[in-house]
Amino acid sequence: MRILEEVSRTLNEYLLVPNLTTADCTPAAVDLSAPLVRHRVGDPSAIRIAVPLTSAIMGAVSSPRLAIALAQCGGLSFIHQNQPIESQAAMVAAVKRHKAGFRFSDTNIKPSATLGELTTLLDAAERDFAVVTDDGSAHGTFLGLISTRDFHPQRHGTGDSVESRMRRAAGLVTAPPTVSLSEANTLIWDHRLDVLPVVAGDGRLESIVLRRDYELHKRFHNESIDAEKRFRVGAGVNTRDYSQRIPALVEAGADLLCLDSSDGYSVWQHDTLRYVRETYGDRVRVGAGNVVDGRAFRYLADAGADFVKVGIGGGSICITRDQKGIGRGQASALIDVVAERDAYAQRTGEYVPVCCDGGLLSDYHMAIAFALGADFVMLGRYFARFDESPSPLVRVGGQLFKEYWGEGSNRARNVSRYEHGDSQQLVFEEGVDGYVPYAGSLYDNVATTIAKLKATMISCGSTALRAFHDNAVLVPVSHQSYLQNTAEVRLRDRPSDPGQ
Repeated sequence: MRILEEVSRTLNEYLLVPNLTTADCTPAAVDLSAPLVRHRVGDPSAIRIAVPLTSAIMGAVSSPRLAIALAQCGGLSFIHQNQPIESQAAMVAAVKRHKAGFRFSDTNIKPSATLGELTTLLDAAERDFAVVTDDGSAHGTFLGLISTRDFHPQRHGTGDSVESRMRRAAGLVTAPPTVSLSEANTLIWDHRLDVLPVVAGDGRLESIVLRRDYELHKRFHNESIDAEKRFRVGAGVNTRDYSQRIPALVEAGADLLCLDSSDGYSVWQHDTLRYVRETYGDRVRVGAGNVVDGRAFRYLADAGADFVKVGIGGGSICITRDQKGIGRGQASALIDVVAERDAYAQRTGEYVPVCCDGGLLSDYHMAIAFALGADFVMLGRYFARFDESPSPLVRVGGQLFKEYWGEGSNRARNVSRYEHGDSQQLVFEEGVDGYVPYAGSLYDNVATTIAKLKATMISCGSTALRAFHDNAVLVPVSHQSYLQNTAEVRLRDRPSDPGQ
């Protein structure tokens, strides 16, 4: 037995002490880009992201729609592995079919559907238009478009067909799959279009380009894209069916894989990493975890991990600590692992990035994690709140929430992540099932988070994440300091309309 002398500390127990803010410390000068995979010290990482945010490997979080939106903003999503191999590969392929500026059409309908069914579809998807295809799928034969400007529920019968009010393909401007984004935007502005369908030679819908995405593209001009300008996407894998799942995900185009486990310090992760290296060499990149100390980091790095995830029991819906008594405060875990990462880089010449996964309850916790040395963060609850997450939007007590459940809950039944001996089912839960307050659009919220991170780094006199870590000065927060920061103030009611 060995008892560590330190106290297990969370990210909430630290504050940053400002450094000198110099004239070159401006929001425009701050570079938030981060390496995702191991690389030789001094050389660039083969995969970098402009915004150090990744979405968790969870069924309630990472869908193709969210993966595309996050890639547009400069981050990366990991499609969850708690599903059949074919389904996960199809989700990865759905993201890879889209180039920057080209959208997966997620609101589609058959021409034989009724206007009442269309209204329900548009309301549920919060869209004002739908693409009409022969089979109602995203890649069926393109037949036309229909928007809320083409009909009115009180003027046109809800039993009338979509075909009776849609604008037919023959009279619409379309583009071939070879069209560039610049050419597509020119067509949109020259013909005053809201939607430009991209249609293959056989008439099937490939993707769509939206007028409103033009400003998004200008606003988020650092999309996560590969050499062919397709959006990057990651995928989770497990230590059970990896020899079948990994080839399928590689074939589908996954840019990055990650072993998904509540405790990554295991011989099973070592064996899976060895399989990847022996089968693919460096052509396939795979991260591992989760861990909470330097020993486990070193074990996985030696086995070939391209990055290592840190965090056990610190997630908002994780109850591993309650159930098994295993874990460590996220700040203490990061401090230990980051020290080993830097020692490993000095000893081997290989830099293995560290991902902070868990314990991030607010935007400033992300800043503390980066100051402690995390290269990027992985977020579940944060992304589950947004329009783009796959979980249902529900109303509870007059307020809007998104459903959110842990992979260790009975709802997820993710045995491959929370393996309980030889059992093929969860013997006990390590996650909960609940709700998180609805927060609106991913685009708006990520922009706010980025603005906060940049402002924090400026106050600390840094314009790059590594310099932020190297120069950060942190101080533990006493109980009295915490109480002072959370003094109760009754807030003034704000009118919903700023003009009132």
